Amino acid sequence: MRLWSLHPRHLDRRGLTGCWRESLLAQAVLAGRTNGYRSHPQLERFRAQVDPLAAVGADLDVLAEEATARGYRFDRTRIDAAPADGEGPMRIPVTDGPLDLEWRHLLTKLEHRSPDHWQRAHLLAGPEPHPLFTVVPGPLETWEREPG
Repeated sequence: MRLWSLHPRHLDRRGLTGCWRESLLAQAVLAGRTNGYRSHPQLERFRAQVDPLAAVGADLDVLAEEATARGYRFDRTRIDAAPADGEGPMRIPVTDGPLDLEWRHLLTKLEHRSPDHWQRAHLLAGPEPHPLFTVVPGPLETWEREPG
C-alpha cells in the first residue's frame, strides 16, 4: 500500500489510479470493512487524526479532483466521509524525509513506465506535497519504509 504524500499531479495515470484504489482500501481498513492491511504502517498517520475516516476521505477527494481535471471519472460516491462544502481543508503534518523518499521512488517508477512524466518531473524544482499535508523539517516518519 502506497498512500502518497506527493501532490497527485505528479503521478502518471497508472500511479493516480493505483493511489485511488489503495486509498479506497485504506478507507475500508479504517472503517473496519476488511481484515487485511490492518497493521500497515502507511495507515498510522491517518489513525493519528481525530477523525481517521475524514482524513482518508480528504485524501480521496483530492485524488478525485485530479482525476476529473485529467478527464477521468473516479466514483466520488465511494468516499465515506468527503469534506463538507465550505469546510476548511484538513492539514496533516508530514516531514520532508518521506516527501524526498517518495519523490525519488516516483522518479524511478516514472523513468521506466512513463518517460514523458519523468521528463516533466525533472523540470520541476522539487516535489509539491499533497494538499492534505503540511511539510515540516524532519527525518523519515515511523510509517514510512524504504522501497524494496
